[in-house]
This record gives sequence, C-alpha cells and structure tokens, in this order.
Amino acid sequence: MTVTPAQARKLALSFEDTEERPHFDRFAFRTPRKTFATLAGDGSDINLMFDGALQELYCEQVPEAFAPVPGGWGKMGATRCDLKNVDKVTLQSALKAAHELAKPLPKKPRRK
Repeated sequence: MTVTPAQARKLALSFEDTEERPHFDRFAFRTPRKTFATLAGDGSDINLMFDGALQELYCEQVPEAFAPVPGGWGKMGATRCDLKNVDKVTLQSALKAAHELAKPLPKKPRRK
C-alpha cells in the first residue's frame, strides 16, 4: 500500500501541461496556471491543493493517508498525503482532482 516518491513524481507528471519546479524544500508540480501538488524533499508525503469539498472527501474516505495541512494552508484546502499509507490508484485519483482545479481557465470571448 506504499507509493514511492518516484511513483508519486511519475503520476504527478503524467497529467497534461504539467511541469516540475523546485519549491523551497519540496518539488512543485504545476500547470501553466498554478501548483496542484508538492512532493517533500525526503519523499515522505505529497501535499495536494484541493478545495474544501475535495479535502473533506479524501480526509473522510482515507483518513490514514489524508489530513489537512496544519494552519492557514490547510484551511484553504491544502491536504497532506502520507505516501506510506496510500495506494497508487487513490493517489492518482487525488492528483487528477487537484490537477483539474489547477487547469487554465477557458478564455472568455472578446467583446466588440
């Protein structure tokens, strides 16, 4: 039931228009619009940038793996995922959900 840091990185990078960048002591995975996940430098966890509803869902369904990040970031939806307590399918689902929230917004038509 453990996901390795290499597997987590590969899953995060599998989504369209995703790139990896350094982010303090973590590695950020982002779309052109914004970051949707950060992997700890030591590979112990990955933080997912959810909205409140997704955070509640994952924390309720898989409490051994998901918990709000302490403090203000957690109140804004940032959710920690312990890689030792999550399976690959669940992490892929969580990453996909976070990626969907970070996709670029559709362009509005110009007004004439």
